[in-house]
Amino acid sequence: MANEIQESIARRAAKELNGPCVVNLGIGIPTLVAKYIDDEQVYFHTENGLLGVTDVDEENKDPNLVNAGKLPVGETIGASFFNSAESFGMIRGGHVDVAILGVLQMDQSGKIANWAVPGKNIMGVGGAMDLLVGAKKVIVTTTHTAKDGSSKLLKECTFPITSTRSVDMIITELAVFEVKEKQLELVELMPGATLDEVKEKTEAEFSIRLKEGAL
Repeated sequence: MANEIQESIARRAAKELNGPCVVNLGIGIPTLVAKYIDDEQVYFHTENGLLGVTDVDEENKDPNLVNAGKLPVGETIGASFFNSAESFGMIRGGHVDVAILGVLQMDQSGKIANWAVPGKNIMGVGGAMDLLVGAKKVIVTTTHTAKDGSSKLLKECTFPITSTRSVDMIITELAVFEVKEKQLELVELMPGATLDEVKEKTEAEFSIRLKEGAL
């Protein structure tokens, strides 16, 4: 079950979505974003072949209807089904407006690593590489630190990077960063977080441009 830290990150990410737009949600924290969206013109896409993804209750779960993370989903009125080739054609063709991804690491230029851990088996690459190339805007949602307390925002990723494209925004439980000209800019502190705490838990270099009301 998602904890409050994950929920707070998802709630903040949801504020970035304004319809009409097509949005792809990655595995993990990104899947929580959908429940904080009331805009009927935000259409959720899953790369295994559905546009119009919605939540589904326990009684109506269909084992054959899942998202890319193998989680049960429902379909909205007017939803469309298509094969994987058409789905990736949508992504690579620039028809996905926003992709929200989870990560293992990020570097100070906005590049991310989220598909492999050295020395561990790879279950599947997934669609993150294509989404980073094809989506118009990419938002990262992640905890600020790894389970061992080390920063996920690094000077340079030690895991294999997913793409040479930099993401556009990073949202953690401590802060919101925008990536401008391949540099991190701190634009917002999350509720309860302090600037000193962000500095302490961030290895990557970043500039500070806190927006009005962001403290």
